[in-house]
Amino acid sequence: MLQIEWAEMHMPVVARFIRERFEREKPLKDVRVGATLHVTKETAALVRTLVAGGAEVRLAASNPLSTQDEVAAALARHDGVEVCAWRGMSEDEYFSCIRWVAEWEPNIVIDDGGDLHATLHKEYPDVAGRVWGGTEETTTGVIRLRAMEKEGVLRYPAIAVNDAKTKTMFDNRYGTGQSTIDGILRATNILLAGKIVVVAGYGWVGRGIANRARGMGARVIVTEVDPIKALEAVMDGFDVMPMMEAARRGDVFITATGNKKVIRREHIEVMKDGAILANAGHFNVEIWVPDLEEMAVSKRVIRPNVTEYRLPDGRRIYLLAEGRLVNLVAAEGHPSEVMDMSFANQALSVEYLVKNRGKLEPRLYMVPREVDEEVARLKLRALGIEIDRLTEEQKEYLSSWQL
Repeated sequence: MLQIEWAEMHMPVVARFIRERFEREKPLKDVRVGATLHVTKETAALVRTLVAGGAEVRLAASNPLSTQDEVAAALARHDGVEVCAWRGMSEDEYFSCIRWVAEWEPNIVIDDGGDLHATLHKEYPDVAGRVWGGTEETTTGVIRLRAMEKEGVLRYPAIAVNDAKTKTMFDNRYGTGQSTIDGILRATNILLAGKIVVVAGYGWVGRGIANRARGMGARVIVTEVDPIKALEAVMDGFDVMPMMEAARRGDVFITATGNKKVIRREHIEVMKDGAILANAGHFNVEIWVPDLEEMAVSKRVIRPNVTEYRLPDGRRIYLLAEGRLVNLVAAEGHPSEVMDMSFANQALSVEYLVKNRGKLEPRLYMVPREVDEEVARLKLRALGIEIDRLTEEQKEYLSSWQL
C-alpha cells in the first residue's frame, strides 16, 4: 500500500481530480471493466479510480515479467479487485489469466499490447460482440487494432489511448526514455558516458531513449526504415545508418520499433565482444532470441536480468530482461508523473465509452480532443501553472479568412 500511496502522491490528475469527481458522480456504476495492464503501483492508482467511479474490475497482467507482486496483493486485499497476475508467469499462465478476464464477459476492456483484444476476437467472438467498447494503451496494441479494423473483424469501438497527445508525447517520449535507461543501468550498472548506444526506431519512444542516452554522455546511433523519421534523427544531431553497419560499432543496443527480428543472427555475428542488448518494445520479438540461443555454445545468468551468451569464437553477448520490456522487468516502469496523464486518458476514455454506449461504430477512434485537452489542463493545474486564453477578438481572427 505504501508504494501505491507514493505513486498516487505523484498522480494528482488520476488519484485526486478525476477520482474525486468519479466518487461523487459514479459514472461507471455496475460497469464490468476487464483490464490487462502492467500490474504496477501506477496501474493500481487507475484501478482504484475506476472502482471509485462504481466499476467492478478484473485485472490481468499484460506481460509475464512486469507484475509488482506486492501491488497485485494490495489491490486484492485492500480494494477487493480480482487480480490474476504474478511476476514470472509462464506463457500458458499468462494467457490463462487473459482468458479469465474474457470469460467474465466485461462491458469495457482496457488493454496494453492487444492480447486481450485479440483473444476476445479469436476465442470469444460472442463475448466480443457484446463488449460496449475498449481502449488500448500502447503502440503495439494500436497497430493490431488498426489491422483488425482494416480486415473488418473489429467487433466493438476501440479508443487508441496511445495516440492521445497527452499520452504519446509524454509517456512514450519522457516516460519510456527515462525508464528504459533506468532499467539498463539497474541491470548492468555500466557507465553510459562514452559508450556507443544504438537505438533502433525513431518514433516517440526512440526519440526519448536517444535523447536521454545522449544526455548521459553516450554517442548515439539511430537506425530507421522510415525516411522521414531517419531525416528527423539526422537533423536532431544523431548518426543514422543501417543496423548492419551499426551492429559493428555499438556497445549497447536498444530496440524500440514494435516490429520483429530487428536484431537477428547477421547482426549478432558482427557485434563486439561484450555487446549489450535491451528491448523497449512491448513484445519480446524485436531482439530475436531464438537466433542467440542457436548461436551460443554456452549461456549463464551473470547477474539479475543479465544473461550472457558465449559464441563459438569466444565473444560474449549480454541480453537484458530476456528480451522483454527492460524498463518494467529490470526497473519499475515509467515514472508516476507521466503515467498520471496516460491513465487519466484511460479513465476518461472508459467514461466516454460508457456514456456513448450503442452510439459508436465498431472501429478505432482517437481519444476525443476535449478529453485530451482536459487531461492537459488538469496536469497544468496540478503543476500550479496558468496559461493565457484567447480573447473573443483573437478567436474571431483565427476563424476568419479575411485580415
